[in-house]
Amino acid sequence: MSGRRLGVLGGTFDPIHYGHLDAGDAAQRALALDEIRIVPAHDPPHKPGDPRASAFHRFALVALATQDRRSWRVSDAEMRRQGQSYTYDTLKALQAEGWPASQIFFILGADAFAEIATWHRFPAVIDEAHFVVVARPGTTLDAAVTRTPLLMPRLRTPDGPGGFPADAAIFLVHATTRDVSSSEVRARLAGGLPIDDLVPASVARHILAHDLYGAVRAPLL
Repeated sequence: MSGRRLGVLGGTFDPIHYGHLDAGDAAQRALALDEIRIVPAHDPPHKPGDPRASAFHRFALVALATQDRRSWRVSDAEMRRQGQSYTYDTLKALQAEGWPASQIFFILGADAFAEIATWHRFPAVIDEAHFVVVARPGTTLDAAVTRTPLLMPRLRTPDGPGGFPADAAIFLVHATTRDVSSSEVRARLAGGLPIDDLVPASVARHILAHDLYGAVRAPLL
């Protein structure tokens, strides 16, 4: 693990879509991450109500979506853990595996980062890894970071002076990511509309094959 950079992309992924994949790709390019570990949550504390799809299906959808990305791995760490899924606990578990905090890069969208002050164990959680904030449609990086002024001294850009500090930093990644949300995917499926432009084909096939999110397969002729 020495010298390697591990990207961690967490979320409910209910379902995973191109916006998630774009954010991970942008962070990997910007910070030369050797591996992306994508971690579906079992019981997300910030999402009202339970996930619409089971943990089994959400894990399967993530595996299908990332099967062509050779440096990406799907982790069941949060799905195996009892209780609510907290980023703090996941980062601590990675450190117990031997990953120093200085080699972990937690990836999230600007929309999620805007709410970071509400996270479990804040502000301690931001000491457990570098955070990589990727621009997302509807929430600018500036708007996201100004919500929590105490984090301003930690802000960096991937190509800025000073390289990669040993202390936990917050890297801002300006990127174009597709304007997609899981709620939009679910709404389209419930309305009988196609989702080909929102998710990889393998994800769409699994959703339709298992009648997830109110999807209705076309009748066989």
